[in-house]
Amino acid sequence: MLIGNLGKDPDMQFLEGNIGVAKFSLATTETYKDRSGKLISQTEWHTVVLWRGLAELAQKYLHRGSLVYIEGRLKTRSWEDKEGNKKFATEIVGDNLIMLDKRSDGTAGGGPVEGIEGLGDIPTDDGGSERLPF
Repeated sequence: MLIGNLGKDPDMQFLEGNIGVAKFSLATTETYKDRSGKLISQTEWHTVVLWRGLAELAQKYLHRGSLVYIEGRLKTRSWEDKEGNKKFATEIVGDNLIMLDKRSDGTAGGGPVEGIEGLGDIPTDDGGSERLPF
């Protein structure tokens, strides 16, 4: 689980069979006080990969600076560069995504989105009479 801000707009590509893949960098920041009471912030950068419906959602709604919650798994891949050196990359393959930015109408962002089913409209509070007592 990660909460962070996109470092750039999602890069969308389509693979054989019209399968969408979106990739973007995500910055997560940890803030704490050191022994002297000074605030210290440490930012880590992660590469997030989303597939199919989540990739399309990211392309449509996310942009540089968007605040998101991502659930997923780590995937490490390796390859050899042109000089024959072995390279490694560890990425977050997202399974769930929640957009945490406030919407343009001033209300909070939507709920969780899982796979392609999450591409529907996000319900909003219409101020109806059916209110929960808590």
